[in-house]
Amino acid sequence: MSTTTAHRAGLSADEQKARAEALHDSIREQVEQLRNSEKWRAFLDFASAFHTYSLNNLLLILAQSPGATQVAGFRKWQQLGRQVRKGETGIRIFGYSTKKVTEEDDKGEELERRLVRYPILTVFDISQTDPIDGAEVTSSITEQLTGTDDHGVINALTDYLVAEGWSIQYRPLPGARNGSTNPDSRAVVLDDGLSVEHTAKTLIHETAHILLGHTSDPLDYVSHRGVMEVEAESVAYIVAGLAGFDTSAYSIGYITGWADGDTNLIHATAARVLAATHRLASAMQSAASACPGSAPALGGI
Repeated sequence: MSTTTAHRAGLSADEQKARAEALHDSIREQVEQLRNSEKWRAFLDFASAFHTYSLNNLLLILAQSPGATQVAGFRKWQQLGRQVRKGETGIRIFGYSTKKVTEEDDKGEELERRLVRYPILTVFDISQTDPIDGAEVTSSITEQLTGTDDHGVINALTDYLVAEGWSIQYRPLPGARNGSTNPDSRAVVLDDGLSVEHTAKTLIHETAHILLGHTSDPLDYVSHRGVMEVEAESVAYIVAGLAGFDTSAYSIGYITGWADGDTNLIHATAARVLAATHRLASAMQSAASACPGSAPALGGI
């Protein structure tokens, strides 16, 4: 057991709650730092090149590629310094265009009107592309965790979720997706190519989605995806911090991106995030009691 973890094991419930709140406050501070950085400005320049899609098209995109984050056409990706990989299957959405036509009315007078058309377009997610040699990479503000220690998280949360009627599956996931939660099959799926530490963080994130009620209404998730992703990753960052590992290299960029740099959103979700953090930590402690040695020393939170 590390000195840090051993110290946390002796913290009182009030001290643990204070630490969780301090970790949440640190999210806002780190988001502010990233928001004021050149890295964020470069990312915004990249992100501003993407079209804003209607709710119907967002549903089409997520139905075909649930992990999609940024989509564009073949030529657009080339303009952005990325090339769609050979053999990738495109995502089909509806476009929008108008055409002016001139017609004669009953009196033989010419009238001009516009015809609206919705052509089928093909777009590709960023995960289906690679940087073109020599092009500047500005498309990501997150770094995958590479640690080999899960800090007791995986066994504890697996025990908890299985007891709640969920299954945990490991398999390759498309694109840049690290995990997913399917409420119909009650399955949490984790990408089997992640490091042990990133797997632990992702499992916390997916469990947070469940505890926060994000999985109950798919349409509501699509409509409020940014808020829900901010909440889930904030929980992951705090719970990981209590367990003894730092996920800021990934979590802060992820949260900043989904919040669009808005620290007010982080503040507005604090109560729900901290409540879910306490519930999750308690669940992990219960799992530890049932199976000693399987969970991190979170103390009484």
